[in-house]
Parts: sequence; structure tokens; C-alpha cells
Amino acid sequence: MSMFTRSPGWRSWLMGLMLLGVALVARAEMTVEIVGGAASRLPIAIAPFKDETSRVREPLTPTVKKDLVFTGAFSIVPADGVANLPFTPQEVRYPDWQGAGAKYLAVGKVEAAGGGEVKIRFQLLEVASRRQLTQGEFTVPPERARDVAHTIADMIYEAITGQKGVFNTRIAYVLQSGRDYQLQIADVDGSRPQTVLRSKEPIISPAWSPSGRYLAYVSFETKKPVVWVQDLSTGERRAVGNFKGSNSAPAWSPDGTRLALTLTTSGNSQIYVMNAEGGSPKRVAYGEAIDTEPTWTPDGNSLLFVSDRSGGPQIYRVDANGGTPQRLTFQGGYNVSPKVAPDGKRFTFIRKEGGRFRVMVQEFGSHDSRVLSDAAYNERPSFAPNGQMVLYASDEGRQSVLYAINPENGQRIRLGTVNGDVQDPAWGPFNTP
Repeated sequence: MSMFTRSPGWRSWLMGLMLLGVALVARAEMTVEIVGGAASRLPIAIAPFKDETSRVREPLTPTVKKDLVFTGAFSIVPADGVANLPFTPQEVRYPDWQGAGAKYLAVGKVEAAGGGEVKIRFQLLEVASRRQLTQGEFTVPPERARDVAHTIADMIYEAITGQKGVFNTRIAYVLQSGRDYQLQIADVDGSRPQTVLRSKEPIISPAWSPSGRYLAYVSFETKKPVVWVQDLSTGERRAVGNFKGSNSAPAWSPDGTRLALTLTTSGNSQIYVMNAEGGSPKRVAYGEAIDTEPTWTPDGNSLLFVSDRSGGPQIYRVDANGGTPQRLTFQGGYNVSPKVAPDGKRFTFIRKEGGRFRVMVQEFGSHDSRVLSDAAYNERPSFAPNGQMVLYASDEGRQSVLYAINPENGQRIRLGTVNGDVQDPAWGPFNTP
């Protein structure tokens, strides 16, 4: 056992891993505000959809705009300053929109479709060339208009950038109010929150399955940490990690068949892998060190985890079937909470340095890392499923907020918050139901 593991600092580190959280003073509808980064943004106009205020429960245009601003890649050209407000490509007066500074223009309309449903049509146009870049048509109940708006934003984003959009994905987090804990899921912008589980005991470490159907998490409802898996479509749940001692930090394999988790059945916290349906866990690394916070590489062959085997918490990589760990972080004496990018080329993590908990990113094969956020306290970074942004929680004085940052250009988006103290934000996969 290292001197570090017996020190008060180690106790703070381990308790931080078990009960890490940051207060997010928030409201149900998150605001979206660009607060950092100097990257140029693409000017796009979204003409108000015809009859959207009378035919659907929630107008599409504001949601599409907010989604595109959220990426930090677009600036919205106000449509109210243009005399021409078209609903179809045939109605567009291109010089008007080019004069307003729009490089792209989206038009659309909402029509009755019979059976109580509506038909939503949209087209995306490139103003200078007058080309149509993409289009869509959706027949849905009026209450599904917000989902269609997210889909339209996804299609616009992909048509212009070549990257898949993430606006139909969701986030998970734990909301604490006094002694009340709620595991919640919400749209990426924080709207439409749903409570998955409520408890008078702590809930921590939510982790999405690759299908988006299940959440694994740790609950203290039996007065000890136990790993549960809950079906989001039915609400049914089962304890999959309820072994002797502590059970924590669940992480799904990319194919959804296995769970990595941290157990203390052998004394110290150690990394194990087990069948996601349950069964006997297999230990993947050996030694007297404390190992915790496992996370998978996208190919499913390896795990990253945090260990104090070098004297302080550092990030290591080990074969998922077991083997000798390889140290990945050498800068700084305190590196925790790794998450691997979807392309498997880099990982994000938290480094404590100079009294600050910074969001970092590091390429595999390199010992050099870059700072993504230099605020005093940041926690639990996770990549968007397209790898284009990193979600994390940040403490700003007495107010804490959620941020999404572009790891390439450093453009930072303040998302806002929800009612209470939010812990452990986690970005869900593409196919979240």
C-alpha cells in the first residue's frame, strides 16, 4: 500500500470518486449561451414555419435555432429583418437573404394530415448557389413536434458539417434537493426532464447502455453502494452488482453485453468485468493499489481506469480480459474520471493542478494533454456521441452550470441548469429512445 493511500488526501480522493457532485442552480428549461471560443460561426436563417403556432403544441423554429446555436458552429440571422418570409423554396427571394448575411436558409410548414396528426415539411437551402442541401417530411401527432425539430436540426447540422447531429440524444444526471435524490434524464438542452428513480439515499454514477434503453447506476438505498440496471422503457430494474463490500462506477462495454465496475470484495477497490445480465465478476488488474473509475475503449478491447499505484491518482489502460496496466498520464499528480472519444483517438479527464480541477483532453500515444476548461472546479466530462463536444459540470462561485465545449477550437457553450443540485452528468448515445 502506498503512502498516498494512507493519507488524508487519498481519503478525500476516494470519497470524491464515490460521492462526486457539483451544485447546479438551474431551471427546467436550460438556456444556451456562447461564452468562449473565437471560431467563426456559419450564418444561418430559420424562417418561421407556416402555421407552427396553431397546429402543434410547441413551435419548431425556436427549438431548431437553439439546437444549432448549442453546437457553437452557427450564428442565427434574424428573420424578422427580412421582408421575404418564405415557407417553400419557390417563395424564396435569395437576394433578400444574401443581403441579410445568411449563408444558409431553412424553410418549412406544418399542415393537417388527418387522424389528428400533422405533416411537417422542411428544406435547407444554400443561399449563394440556390441549391437545396437536404429536406424532410414527417407525419406525427402534434405533441411530437419537438422531436421533429430536433431531427430537423440534426439533418441541417449533418448536411452542412458532414457530422452526425446529437440533438435527439439525451443526458442523465442526479438531482438532489435536501435528502431527496432523483435520477433524471432530459433532452440535451435540459428540457423535458423525467425522473427515473427517486430515493432518500444517494444515487451516483449513471451510465448509459449503448442502445440507450438501460441506465446503470449506484444506489445507497440498502445503506451500501449497489449497482443497479434499469430499463427506461418499462421502469423495471435489477441489482447486478451487490457483492460483499462496495459496488460502484459501472461502465457498459460498447456491445452492451458486459459491465465493468469497481468492487472491494478483495479489500481495496479493484476493477472487475462481468456479464451485464449478472453472474460472477472477473478481476482485470492485480496489485495492492486502489483502482477505480473504469471506462471502455470503443473497440471493447481495453479499459481505462484510475489507480494510485504510482503514488497518486493517474489514468491507466489495461486489456479488458486482464493483463498488465499501462500508464497513460504523466503530467500532473492528480488525474481522474477518464472518458474515451467515440473515435478511440483521445480521451478526456479531470486534472487537479494549482487548486483547480481542469477538464483535459489527451491523444492516445502522447503524454501531452490540453486544457479544455480552466475554471476552479469542473467534474465528470463525457464526449457527445459524435465526438464533437465534451459535456461537463462547472462550479462558478455559488452557481454551478453545465457546459459543452468543442475540444478542437475551445468554443464553450453554457447550457444552464435544473432545479436543485445536479451531480454526475452523462451524455447518452445516438439511439436514445
